Amino acid sequence: MRINARKAIVSLVGVFIVIQFIPVPKTNPVAGPSEAFRTTRPAGDPAVAILDRSCRDCHSNDTTWPWYSHLAPVSWLLYRDVHGGRRELNLSEFNTYNDSRKQKKLQDVCEQVKSGEMPPWFYLPMHPDAKLRTGDVETLCGLSAQTALK
Repeated sequence: MRINARKAIVSLVGVFIVIQFIPVPKTNPVAGPSEAFRTTRPAGDPAVAILDRSCRDCHSNDTTWPWYSHLAPVSWLLYRDVHGGRRELNLSEFNTYNDSRKQKKLQDVCEQVKSGEMPPWFYLPMHPDAKLRTGDVETLCGLSAQTALK
């Protein structure tokens, strides 16, 4: 039995249209301002600017949901990444962590940016500003060292 190309294309388009009706929640939960990581650092701290630029979309409650977050199946992948990122480290709720967890999270940040694991390669083409610049890794790794000294 031979597959008709036209029927295959029409079927694929139909599936694409149908999956658009399977929604995913694109929410930004409310957190108290005093719970955010930025409140642990002095105003103008470069580490806050780096985390804001490179990590905020997946690791905070301040996610900017781009236009393509409304198209399945991309919306499903984005939801999974943001949900997992917030579960791993939520900069909007950082002050709800106990001191040892804060220290561990900052050490994890250092390890992941050093290894190039974060930000993920697939995030950077659509968000080129998130790419870490010269000195960013050292600045972020300095956070865990400074916290350990306190």
